[in-house]
Amino acid sequence: MLNYENLKKDDSKIFDALERETKRQSEGMELIASENYVSKAVLEAMGTIFNNKYSEGYPGKRYYGGQEIVDIVENLAIERAKKLFNAEHANVQPLSGSPANAAVYMAFLKPGDKVLGLKLDHGGHLSHGHPINFSGILYNFVQYEVDDKTGKIDMEKVREIALKEKPKMIVAGYSAYSREIEWEKFKEIADEVGAYTFADIAHTAGLIAGKQMKNPVPFFDVVTTTTHKTLRGPRGAMIMCKEKFAKKIDRAVFPGMQGGPHEHIIAAKAVAFKEALNPSFTKYAVQVIKNSKTLSDEMIDLGYRVISNGTDNHLIVADMTSKGLSGKEAEALLDKVGISTSRSTIPNDPNPPMNPSGVRLGTAAITTRGMKEEEVKKVASWINEAIENKNNDEKLKEIKNQVKELCLQFPLPTN
Repeated sequence: MLNYENLKKDDSKIFDALERETKRQSEGMELIASENYVSKAVLEAMGTIFNNKYSEGYPGKRYYGGQEIVDIVENLAIERAKKLFNAEHANVQPLSGSPANAAVYMAFLKPGDKVLGLKLDHGGHLSHGHPINFSGILYNFVQYEVDDKTGKIDMEKVREIALKEKPKMIVAGYSAYSREIEWEKFKEIADEVGAYTFADIAHTAGLIAGKQMKNPVPFFDVVTTTTHKTLRGPRGAMIMCKEKFAKKIDRAVFPGMQGGPHEHIIAAKAVAFKEALNPSFTKYAVQVIKNSKTLSDEMIDLGYRVISNGTDNHLIVADMTSKGLSGKEAEALLDKVGISTSRSTIPNDPNPPMNPSGVRLGTAAITTRGMKEEEVKKVASWINEAIENKNNDEKLKEIKNQVKELCLQFPLPTN
């Protein structure tokens, strides 16, 4: 456990909230696919005096003095990111995923340009063209879907839409899609219609870094990722691209989208990239997918409809209406037993986004704690027991105690 003595002394209310959140995370099961636990080293880096430095610009080209040490840190993050993903260029300054995506659009497009992306309820992301998001407001998005029967992307249909619409950019990479992405086919289609290729690997970056999923970075024009999901880093993002696009990407991030970067977070990114370059991270990525496949198989055996009937990565989307609940109801119910999930739309969801039909379940965080297939089977059984006993408070309390008992056997990495 990190030392928070000054916080305890100077701000008891925030310290109390920290204590309570530590207890919640320690005793609860984290199945939210976009969450993970960082190491002590990453957490420590976020709390360093690099927080005090304002560093507009890039290494060697800053607008403030006193940058010689900060430049060392940012250059380390850049070089480690390039090595990790075999990238020609990396910008580690983006503050989060959506701003990173906004910078990509700014670099390659003009307002009104046509872009092809996956629909939100089919597994896409808000920043991939949803009409209420900046991406859908500023750019002319046309969208592809997953196949009704298979739950997978039909690349021939993507090609048909691309040939018809002639987009300037094609976006691939998703927030709720559980299958391997056919990056090469996206590239072939983009080349055929003269479009830029943009991959958003925010969810699968750690599995790509761990060499368990295909890597689009070497041949896509531009790739973004967050650093806090399967990559197990601080909350932030980065952009990787071909060297020929480096200047326009850098200009789009600063001064286009952002001012001074968060150098304490960049220091933590550098630490996380170093951890991901370690062979032990590959073992982690292997286990994440084993656990996800086990969870998928167990849920299917228990009678749940899992979108695409399986998974190739760290997540699954389960249709809760197959058990008589909405996704929102299932999320709230599982919270009662100490299992955190996130509601999720399913393809062609008849229900609204705030109360969709499914839940998204991910195994990145529990794998970081050391859980394996046997523990995952217990988790699946508890999910099902909770849903089958949704009106039995005593049974729900019993399940919560079982969840707590298991979680305490697998401490957080920061404990």
